[in-house]
Amino acid sequence: MRTTTFAAAALLAAASLTLTACGSGTDSGKPVAVVSEEAGADKAATVLDKPFEKPDLVLTDTHGKKYDLRKETAGKPTLIYFGYTHCPDVCPLTMNNIAVAKKQLPKAEQDKLRVVFVTTDPKRDTSAELGKWLKGIDPEFVGLTGDFATIQAGARTLGISIEPTRKDKNGKLISEHGTQVIAFSPKTDGGYVLYGEDAKVEDYTKDLPEIIKGENP
Repeated sequence: MRTTTFAAAALLAAASLTLTACGSGTDSGKPVAVVSEEAGADKAATVLDKPFEKPDLVLTDTHGKKYDLRKETAGKPTLIYFGYTHCPDVCPLTMNNIAVAKKQLPKAEQDKLRVVFVTTDPKRDTSAELGKWLKGIDPEFVGLTGDFATIQAGARTLGISIEPTRKDKNGKLISEHGTQVIAFSPKTDGGYVLYGEDAKVEDYTKDLPEIIKGENP
């Protein structure tokens, strides 16, 4: 897969302007990966010239236990996504795409990979709710919930904007959030690859072996 390097600062600037309202029935924006489209590139992966630092998040996992993101994923290839379980479209599609690609890896590589789903809707996404939802996708995926302000601040360090859950004009609860997936290297623990919501199973299938090794896809 062809990739282009972009400045993390540019992506951070774009992030504040781009949100997707999952399940709202309207397109309120595109993911940060739109930067690559503006550059004329047709690809899923964006390799950053300056990797993101892994968020310093201590949240609660699906077993009701504290989960220190940096400590638990240190030295491990890690994919992080912010979304919510009541999302009817982008969130489940993204997580299922990753799950399908993961299952095509050799067992040893599957065991190395960490996939972390951080809820943007913690009031509804309890530990039990996250566990139930992820069990239907991949029971090995990590689900995290906690204080919204803490989650929002952690997402912001990755250039991912999220807003509190609100009701749309039809009274339906929606969560507006950036839809990018960030891949972290096992060598440096830096977030060096970004995927937008258009990334397909084929993209992850091709890229995961390289990401697991900490190499550019």
